Amino acid sequence: MTRLDLIDTEQINPRTARIDSEDSLGIVRLINGEDSLIAAAVEKELPHIARAVDVIYESLSSGGRLIYIGSGTSGRLGVLDASECPPTYGVSPELVRGLIAGGPSAILQAVEGAEDNYAMGRADLERICFGANDVLVGIAASGRTPYVLGAMDYARSLGATAIGLTNCSDSELSRHANICIAPLTGPEVVAGSTRMKSGTAQKMVLNMLSTATMIRLGKVYGNLMVDVRATNEKLIVRAISIVRTATGADEEEARRALDASGFSCKHAIVMILLGVDMDGANAALKEAQGQISRAVGANARRS
Repeated sequence: MTRLDLIDTEQINPRTARIDSEDSLGIVRLINGEDSLIAAAVEKELPHIARAVDVIYESLSSGGRLIYIGSGTSGRLGVLDASECPPTYGVSPELVRGLIAGGPSAILQAVEGAEDNYAMGRADLERICFGANDVLVGIAASGRTPYVLGAMDYARSLGATAIGLTNCSDSELSRHANICIAPLTGPEVVAGSTRMKSGTAQKMVLNMLSTATMIRLGKVYGNLMVDVRATNEKLIVRAISIVRTATGADEEEARRALDASGFSCKHAIVMILLGVDMDGANAALKEAQGQISRAVGANARRS
């Protein structure tokens, strides 16, 4: 049997030992106090996070994919981060994927025992044809989930980079990873309830990994999501706002450029800033590897 007293996330939190005797305000104050510790724990891991971003960027730039894998809360957070990338950054759903122990049904309801299946981690990667050029991020608060460890070992056997995300020090996961990110958030408000501080830290790290990578891939201009897919009325309005903010154009000019570009903010912005048509914007962005700032800068230097 695993000794839970040796696992960081299973420790008893002395600051919340009498939380059951508090009123509602007292309970939420204690929870909020513990939550305030999370950002500092993540900050200590920034060098490891940045190193992971470099690896993911290089992989995606050369045709690889980013795959998250985990169980329970950790798996759901990976699925969540992956599912937000296509609408936000206009990428294929295949580029960033989330796998969870027990399969898609486990997103909504726990599949008991799935996380204990070491072989299933490998099997799920084989099912999506995981290869050496892909990057795996294995997520496990306790750093000991067999399903995740099995996936990590398989990824490394192929020569792929395996990144571990855990909330425990000196974890088993760290010994199966090329890069380990371990924000130590300490004992949970409710002992062992890792959907709380551990889960929040994991979400912060996953946000950083995907967002920083997409920024480096040219999916952001300034701080604007220029590859957003305008799939509903709210996003159509946002697309127009993005083009206007980036170019200083009025609403009519922004809408005209968007219509001419198939509602691509990136192309519309380049069309307006460089005074070119869609073909010219395509050529400029291709030369600049999709980076608006580089495309605009190159044109300015020629002028």
